[in-house]
Amino acid sequence: MKVALLEPLGVPGERIEELAAGIRAAGHEFAYFDTKTTDPAELARRSEGADVVMIANNPYPAAAFPAEGPRMIAVAFTGIDHVDLAECKRRGTMVCNCAGYSDVAVAELAVGLAIDVLRKVVAGDAATRSGHTSAGLVGAEICGKTVGIVGTGHIGTATGKLFRAFGARVLGYARHENPEATVAGIEFVGLDELLAQSDIVCLHIPSNAQTRGFLSADRIAQMKKGAVLVNCARGAVVDNAALAEALRSGHLAGAGIDVYDMEPPLPADYPLVNAPNVVLTPHVAFLTAESMERRAVIEFDNVTSWLGGHPQNVCEL
Repeated sequence: MKVALLEPLGVPGERIEELAAGIRAAGHEFAYFDTKTTDPAELARRSEGADVVMIANNPYPAAAFPAEGPRMIAVAFTGIDHVDLAECKRRGTMVCNCAGYSDVAVAELAVGLAIDVLRKVVAGDAATRSGHTSAGLVGAEICGKTVGIVGTGHIGTATGKLFRAFGARVLGYARHENPEATVAGIEFVGLDELLAQSDIVCLHIPSNAQTRGFLSADRIAQMKKGAVLVNCARGAVVDNAALAEALRSGHLAGAGIDVYDMEPPLPADYPLVNAPNVVLTPHVAFLTAESMERRAVIEFDNVTSWLGGHPQNVCEL
């Protein structure tokens, strides 16, 4: 069979060759493309003849599928919303992800963004570099605050544990309560109660038909006045124009945002770019040296497991 890795995985090429050695040793063909592309025609060319296509977080639309196949798409990411899942269903293509590789990385950035906003780190850096003082930079502490975690899967639970270590009370909301979260001291409440009580709200839900626009203008209005929003999940789950307005009006004290309803670079007129008291990062929550190594290993394990007839990390389409 042929396996094609269509883009880099954030680890050195030598490491890719090490991980691919088992695939080749088993008699399969392995092709590696070490440059990124978002051109569907080029993706289709790279996918030609492949039984297995390996991608990271670049889009893989219907137009990227070759005339025949692939039989399996290995996604080096937790979310799979950048893959045309309808086309996968139509063709009978299995999709396997790398859930778990970035749990620590995302949880740490979520807490880091909250600290950046509460302690005015970015504003303090700018003030120091421009010869100003601490005037106007009075911050706030996490300790004693109430933090609401929306989505208590592995990442949400890991984030809740970190906030608990800072001395916060942590509330959780999810369609299905996670026993691990309860053991970690996260108190499950209804969404309305979480939004009304939380000083910090962290989103850790996937983007799908049910969650797009989840944090709407109405739900933002339900949030506690002076609260902080952190989004390291998916940009499409938030009405970002309504969020920008809530920041401008002072209803929310701040936001730390890593994801948007488009991939950076953001246009100059994007609502959050011009909103006050918001720290923006260019979709880097998953991006650490450690997480890149973990996802590469999981990605290749997924492929070898599928080739061996016992697929793992299979996603529901």
